[in-house]
Amino acid sequence: MTSDAEILTAPDAAGGVSPVARVSERNLRANARLASTGRADDVLAADAWGHGADWVASVLGSLGTDPAGLDAATLFGLPGGDPRSRPVLSLHGRVLGTKALLTGEGVSYGYTHRAARDTTVALVTGGYAQGVVRSLGNAADVAIDGRRHRIVGRVAMDVCVVDVDDARPVRGSGVVFFGDPVAGHPALGEWTDATGWNAGEIVAAVGARAVRTVVA
Repeated sequence: MTSDAEILTAPDAAGGVSPVARVSERNLRANARLASTGRADDVLAADAWGHGADWVASVLGSLGTDPAGLDAATLFGLPGGDPRSRPVLSLHGRVLGTKALLTGEGVSYGYTHRAARDTTVALVTGGYAQGVVRSLGNAADVAIDGRRHRIVGRVAMDVCVVDVDDARPVRGSGVVFFGDPVAGHPALGEWTDATGWNAGEIVAAVGARAVRTVVA
């Protein structure tokens, strides 16, 4: 298992800090008890839909559960599965810094967003190289310190910009792109609505591209 402190400082290939896709063993185990619905999917395909095929197989094996008879949406807690299931994968970044943005000033490539009022924006780890789909700019929220804030402007390769309004998150503050709505996180369904991608495509892309770690 990995602690939050270790996750925050997980190095990427360039020696920096990458967004982290956390996969919850507790939720996978709980969901496995709900996932035998009669609709059988290949739950280990595409590296177990981005969750890590070896890890998923080992957890299911410890439960004595045959992966061939499971509904993937329920097993991984995705939209369309059993509503009692909980998301297994969540995507987390961190705040790199903040700056003032004055009325009329634009952010990111092409200035697709200009401030309607004086505000503050945060630069956040996580871009399209880690599965943060470019069409999420100006269309989806993240959670920082328990508050939701809109991604603004175009999503870049490794970072994006978030309008934090009157909040003042410090460097290193945790950012949740999507996760468990019960915990106050933005839901994966918000990404499917904003992008036109289905939930399986999103988690497979995120799990393949972000640093992935197992949590309780």
